Amino acid sequence: MQTISSYESLSHSKWNCKYHVVFVPKYRKKVLYGQIRKFLAGKFHELATQRNCKIEKGGMVQDHVHMLISIPPKYSVAEIIGYIKGKSAIAVARQFGGKQRNFSGEKFWARGYAVSTVGFEVEQIRSYIKNQEQLDSAGYEEQGEF
Repeated sequence: MQTISSYESLSHSKWNCKYHVVFVPKYRKKVLYGQIRKFLAGKFHELATQRNCKIEKGGMVQDHVHMLISIPPKYSVAEIIGYIKGKSAIAVARQFGGKQRNFSGEKFWARGYAVSTVGFEVEQIRSYIKNQEQLDSAGYEEQGEF
């Protein structure tokens, strides 16, 4: 059970808003491996930090991303996930596609995402993300925790 001391603070509120988010590459292509996986792990943390969010646990398997993310109540989940997906797609295009300008990144991530509030089941979600990585590792050498 969490106490009030484990809550974050804004100027007029205490909050603890955690979400389990899952999103996939366009056409569910199995592209999240190797250098792209390593690049995206750092990029996701950087982008979350820019919006005062924190990725508490994350995992990438070859065809989807799991994220346990803490988002301040002043932002909507859609706003943050849209920001992370959009900016990371542009960064991948620049890093791996040779595109430096005039690229919107529209061909990397699929449009939607799945989200659920976590509440006090944080450890269950962390365990679930870790188990997903273990299930996916059959046939792949690397796992993608971030």
